[in-house]
Amino acid sequence: MIDNDKIDTADREGEDLREETAEAAPEVADHDHAAKLEQELAKARQDVLYAHAELQNVRRRAEKEAADARAYGVTSFARDILSVADNLERGLAAIPEEVRSDERLKGLIAGLEATGRELNAVFQRQGITRIAAMGLPLDPNRHQAMLEIPSADAEPGTIVQEMQAGYTIKDRLLRPALVGVAKKAD
Repeated sequence: MIDNDKIDTADREGEDLREETAEAAPEVADHDHAAKLEQELAKARQDVLYAHAELQNVRRRAEKEAADARAYGVTSFARDILSVADNLERGLAAIPEEVRSDERLKGLIAGLEATGRELNAVFQRQGITRIAAMGLPLDPNRHQAMLEIPSADAEPGTIVQEMQAGYTIKDRLLRPALVGVAKKAD
């Protein structure tokens, strides 16, 4: 077994001997001083590298947050305006054909349709896209199943009805599509 007291005593004696030698030989003292300065320099260099790396991480994080703010800052507004687009679409779909052919209302209907097209163009410019749903398999990340509909024609799990369109903004889900999914016919 190693005796720690003996090791500590030997270390202290070695340091004492080194100090005595350093007093007698200035080049040893200069060498020790130079070695100590080199250690301090190496530590300072390491600290500068760590600080530089931390600065780069902070800058990268800030740039990402700024890019996200630019890309997704309109998310709340976009969600609100989607209900306006839904109501406009439902209103246009509810106009019967005989009303559409009425000459007195053609200008009004054309204006409403133009408003719908412009709203879609604004969505496209802002990176807001409609989620495809009809005839596709249910994707729980993009679709929200509201009901199951018995169907002999469609595979179970396939979307056969879209109650409300879903949208994404850039690569994030803005609103899931509300859908009806086929199930095996009884």
